[in-house]
Amino acid sequence: MGKLSYERHCAEITDQASLLVSALNGADLGVQVPSCPDWTLNQLLRHVGLALSWTDEMIREKRPEVDMTRNKAVDVSGYADEKASVVGPWIEETATSLTSALLAVDSDEMIATLYGNPGPKLWARRMAQETVIHRWDAVNALGVPFELDLDLAADSLTEWAQFALPFAFFRWPTETAALVGPGNTVHLHATDIDCELVLDLTEPRPTLREGHEKAAVAVRGPVTELMLLVYRRRSVDGLEVFGDRDLLDRLLASVRF
Repeated sequence: MGKLSYERHCAEITDQASLLVSALNGADLGVQVPSCPDWTLNQLLRHVGLALSWTDEMIREKRPEVDMTRNKAVDVSGYADEKASVVGPWIEETATSLTSALLAVDSDEMIATLYGNPGPKLWARRMAQETVIHRWDAVNALGVPFELDLDLAADSLTEWAQFALPFAFFRWPTETAALVGPGNTVHLHATDIDCELVLDLTEPRPTLREGHEKAAVAVRGPVTELMLLVYRRRSVDGLEVFGDRDLLDRLLASVRF
């Protein structure tokens, strides 16, 4: 369902990291990042690189399960006054190392598992899309144009629905409980690529279906804009909305990642 191959995800880790770094030429890393207001660009970049490094370590050491205590990407408050000429090459080297580690193992090997899912396959996709969304954060802060392949944007949208949405219900059960109810479905309809997703919120655990069907609320627009919408990087203004706008607003307010 909207998934790229394992090899494509691995390649995108390095490709997206390189695109991110290429936007940093002459940049002031001390600028604030509007979409991540607690971070400067310096801290955003360190977050990306440390997340890649943490994943690389798990895969190379073949840890059986995810160890969140070793994830140094969570707190980047101490980073300041670094130069792009230092941070940029480090991110690219870290991305290359992770890609190499992922390609050296079987995609279904039960290492770095999360919720019983094989780690290599899950983390290749997660780190590719992590780099995509934070590349947008960086170029948006710098006023640089952002472009994304449609199939990669569709994969990002689908990964959010398959991973971030249920994670939010697990992580913030009180906030997301109000989204659950009879008939509560959300249809995301891309207008520039064949990608239509239905988020079913009728039960405590959200489920995902692919295809066109009537829902309580539907949102139509270019796939990259839908991806930015669910990641709360843009407002719904300019997209077509049909049906229960309140349900959509509550979903976007409750599901953060």
